Amino acid sequence: MKIVLAPDKYKGSLSGLEFCNIVAPILKKTDNAEVINVPLADGGDGTIEVVNYYLNGNNIEVEVNNPLFNKIKANYLYAEESKTAFIEMAEASGLKLLKPKEQNCMNTTTFGTGQLILDAINKGAKHIILGIGGSATNDCGIGMATALGYRFLDKTNNQVKPIGSELINIKSIDDTHVDAQLKTVNIQIACDVTNPLFGTNGAAHVYAKQKGASKSDIEYLDQGLQSFSKVLDGHFNTNIQDIAGAGAAGGMGAGCITFLSGTLSPGIELVKRIANFDAKIDNADWIITGEGKLDSQTLSGKAIDGILKSAKSKGIKVATFCGSVDLSQEALQNIGIQYSASIMDKAKNFEDALINTEDYLKMITQQFVTEING
Repeated sequence: MKIVLAPDKYKGSLSGLEFCNIVAPILKKTDNAEVINVPLADGGDGTIEVVNYYLNGNNIEVEVNNPLFNKIKANYLYAEESKTAFIEMAEASGLKLLKPKEQNCMNTTTFGTGQLILDAINKGAKHIILGIGGSATNDCGIGMATALGYRFLDKTNNQVKPIGSELINIKSIDDTHVDAQLKTVNIQIACDVTNPLFGTNGAAHVYAKQKGASKSDIEYLDQGLQSFSKVLDGHFNTNIQDIAGAGAAGGMGAGCITFLSGTLSPGIELVKRIANFDAKIDNADWIITGEGKLDSQTLSGKAIDGILKSAKSKGIKVATFCGSVDLSQEALQNIGIQYSASIMDKAKNFEDALINTEDYLKMITQQFVTEING
């Protein structure tokens, strides 16, 4: 029997690798069990550790500008052998880098993210995966692009400061100084949202408030995105508003598509590709996955969603061992989960579940073994 372990993390409790190390030894006691560990992540927190499990890269530290142009140290992952870099935008341009009173996406920039990309290119990267969650910005990626050599000009042909509030003043783009190596690099963007660039569901109206923008700021930023989209469309011969995900991370989705010729994909799909997941599950009898909470949100770009798609295409049964399950047995069957167990069903309360996660996970695994061998 071939069993593939493909967990995401239990937030605040277990990493996917720890899950594998607890569950695998119990499964291996079953006669003729072949157990393969393929931990996954959805592009959110903890993705970098999972990616490095497969890439075996080095942590590179670079001095960059934070969202307010102050110097900080930021890290990214680089694997020399495969010439692949994994960069998290939040490391250089994240909301987590600013105190609450400093947060205002009228004044913040993605320049530091561009500096990380440039460093990776200079190291010889041919493939870059960029995670764009957790940003402090609404600059449509012009900061990032400026770091790579683009210049954004106003009506008097002066270069604007690459921040959100200046988008409305940009009239043209000068790309004559863009780093020539950029064209030789394949860039994929881990993006789980489908928001358009501007409008009611756009970058400013949906996300700018949590980045410190007032009501009037939000209107101004939205007008800036709308105005700048016309400049982008004219320069790159595109229709950026029609592209799902263009509004991700304060318009960074649009910036990545245009300035980097990048492609947007759900984070789980990129991690599956890095892990060579679809090949590893061939001829499996079961895939066991898990995450902290299994609920209706699970089907919007989360790891389990990506696993179910692959399992369905190959007719493989799926079991979930989760912290808690907020779906009925019928709903689980409908989405393609044949077996489900939860730690909260065993634990006295939430605190007990957190403290004794490992013990309960062992119990759940043993129960699964008994049932499938029964």
